[in-house]
Amino acid sequence: MLYQLIRLLAVPVVKLIYRPEVRGVDRVPAYGPVILAPNHRAAVDTTLLALVSPRRVRFLGKAEYFTGKGLKGRLMAAFLDAVGFVPVERGNAKAGLAALESGRKVLDEGGVFGIYPEGTRSLDGRLHRGHTGVGSLALATGAKVVPVAMTGTEKLLPNGKLFPRFAKVTVEFGEPLDFSRYDGLDASPAIRRAVTDEVMYAIAELSGQEYVDKYHKRPGEAA
Repeated sequence: MLYQLIRLLAVPVVKLIYRPEVRGVDRVPAYGPVILAPNHRAAVDTTLLALVSPRRVRFLGKAEYFTGKGLKGRLMAAFLDAVGFVPVERGNAKAGLAALESGRKVLDEGGVFGIYPEGTRSLDGRLHRGHTGVGSLALATGAKVVPVAMTGTEKLLPNGKLFPRFAKVTVEFGEPLDFSRYDGLDASPAIRRAVTDEVMYAIAELSGQEYVDKYHKRPGEAA
């Protein structure tokens, strides 16, 4: 109910003020497990995608955001759950496996899971090599993967800024990718890589970004 209320209030405001152009929304399968795999340019990407998607999207969120004390903490946890965040522990050796398990649970229940294959925001505007988590989830669950291109969000909310600006923003959903031809091969690293690369090439086609076949460094990582 809270999710529906947030959409009811927020979607008209976003459309009225920021007027995002949304294309291909009918390409998102109406039923069954679906992975939305967008490029990642700004912190606002997750919220925007959740608002324009025709189905509720679940994303990963830091578990500590859900454990605040008092009324404020409970309200924050309820809000994050309503807008689609799934709590997952980070900062330990099992974090990657926990993230994939959380995503798999959403998909096994027939839901929609959003994952950024690059693993972090692109700070140079290019599309970087995808991590194979998206391939692992697609192969393990049979979910279709819908590539998504988000353009202009880095101008809507530039890195380091707290409040959105006015900018032309486009969200385009691509044709769903079906990887059922690889049934039974989800344990193969080569197949997981092939699936991930196909997803990344589809995102590149939609976004028009230059593709770089190397992982993007996270802020603070050594070059």
